[in-house]
Amino acid sequence: MASQFLFFAFLAVTSSIALASDPSSLQDFCVADAMSSVLVNGRVCKDPKLVEANDFFFSGLHLAGNTSNAVGSRVTPVGVAQIGGLNALGISAARIDFAPWGLNPPHTHPRASEILTVLEGSLRVGFVTSNPENRLITKVLQKGDVFVFPVGLVHFQQNIGNVNAVALVALSSQNPGVITIANAVFGSNPDIPADILAKAFQVDTNAIYSLQSKF
Repeated sequence: MASQFLFFAFLAVTSSIALASDPSSLQDFCVADAMSSVLVNGRVCKDPKLVEANDFFFSGLHLAGNTSNAVGSRVTPVGVAQIGGLNALGISAARIDFAPWGLNPPHTHPRASEILTVLEGSLRVGFVTSNPENRLITKVLQKGDVFVFPVGLVHFQQNIGNVNAVALVALSSQNPGVITIANAVFGSNPDIPADILAKAFQVDTNAIYSLQSKF
């Protein structure tokens, strides 16, 4: 009886792990049909007879992103919206451009782990482990270095040089999602009540109103 219980417990655990990532494809490909109005968890498949090479192609990652914004960085995504052929394959990519001392602010990807490669410049990167430790794992990366951010954990990248920096990332989902922490907390619509945030951050409500006004 104990062995049967252990077997079914193991089966339940392994099944839950399998369900925690994008589903595996059951065919050669499922190119996203951008014209379909049907709502599914993913994208509806285009008729395979109408699929062509351009459905698996994107051009543009050689172009620098415009970093003239408040944080000094720009993400150029390459997901299923850019390449329909990524649909159901469980992968995506992005280019990140950084102005000198530019920052990709603390954020999470709720549906993907991320692997980053520095193409140009020097980056300080890091992620924070979950409660209760909340330990910062951080490192300075140079050109050619690679760093991994586990799924769901808050992480960041910052250019620590006086020249532009560029990184290429790959993610383990066709639609990894992005939750930028400051935007979500101080820029929600409608606002999170100031008294809640004041208690959470142990500051005066006026400080919260000031932060909310910036987002």
